[in-house]
Amino acid sequence: MSAPARPRPTACLALADGSIFYGMGFGATGQTVAELCFNTAMTGYQEIMTDPSYAGQIVTFTFPHIGNVGTNPEDDETGDPVAAGMVVKWMPTTPSSWRNIQPLSEWLAARGRIAIGGIDTRRLTRAIRQQGAPHAALAHDPDGNFDIEALVAAAREFAGLEGMDLAKDVTCAQTYRWNEMRWAWPDGYAPQTEAKHKVVAVDYGAKRNILRCLASADCDVTVLPATATYDDIMAHKPDGVFLTNGPGDPAATGVYAVPMIKDVLNKTDLPVFGICLGHQMLALALGAKTVKMSHGHHGANHPVKDNDTGKVEITSMNHGFAVDGQSLPEGVRETHVSLFDGSNCGIRLDGRPVWSVQHHPEASPGPQDSYYLFERFSEAMAARNA
Repeated sequence: MSAPARPRPTACLALADGSIFYGMGFGATGQTVAELCFNTAMTGYQEIMTDPSYAGQIVTFTFPHIGNVGTNPEDDETGDPVAAGMVVKWMPTTPSSWRNIQPLSEWLAARGRIAIGGIDTRRLTRAIRQQGAPHAALAHDPDGNFDIEALVAAAREFAGLEGMDLAKDVTCAQTYRWNEMRWAWPDGYAPQTEAKHKVVAVDYGAKRNILRCLASADCDVTVLPATATYDDIMAHKPDGVFLTNGPGDPAATGVYAVPMIKDVLNKTDLPVFGICLGHQMLALALGAKTVKMSHGHHGANHPVKDNDTGKVEITSMNHGFAVDGQSLPEGVRETHVSLFDGSNCGIRLDGRPVWSVQHHPEASPGPQDSYYLFERFSEAMAARNA
């Protein structure tokens, strides 16, 4: 008895080096071009897809069970998915969760995001680790018709993330207030009604859970666009300034962000706290440099050492650029390092309540080992006001 015929592929992933991966498409149809990265988190695929830091990237998930809990509005980190596409090993199964509102495939289709399943994600991940994050074209056609030469050409023509200022594409259009705190059973997201500190958060691509963590740390949060000036910030009379996460090349965003941060540092004694791209912006403002990483850090299981205490924290990460730890000027101390590759994961300005970290203390998804950093920020503002 002959084996049943394999279904015709309905999706294709083409890399700039000519490698072709066929699979089954789900989500939206069409074609997208971006940098290809991989994420090792075992949970939180919806938070990952809606993290603005993934602008310009297609995400390969190393964990095979993607889509098994469906989707729901509470898990969005921003209004719509920002990642360009999704690559998974197994096609999503029927959702099994009391929180499910919409199956993953329908959720992606409604938001114009393409996904491919049935891929050997181990092979793909090895290739990314060994050769660096490639440029890729992802296509989904229910009829299975693909122009392979055109897809490879599109991947090769992708400009890449170096030199790209993507913060302007994902930042808020106007200033707004935020008072929603972290999720807690049984009330869900409760409002902050007893805030003690006024914080201006500069939005380079902010995740909602970062803002929730600030609110939970007694902060009254006002969010300003990425292009906010020193005068824009000071008009709100803040007790502290927060620099959010975001996508793209920090050097490109720094063209307009660094002068503002320098003014805050030189003209005030306000506590300043940065995360991810905000960490890189602060480092540039202090005189350090940033570099493009081979394949970046993307996952919820990254060990980071706190140089001050010797403590190791398991952290959530998502970045393709890093601060060059060797470029830190005198008076700026390296506070955290990655135990995977020794790359810089934190800095602090000596004698000032000014610091930042590369990892994500808000988790979402991931561990909460580093949540104390939000409390430290709150304590620094309290000490200054006292």
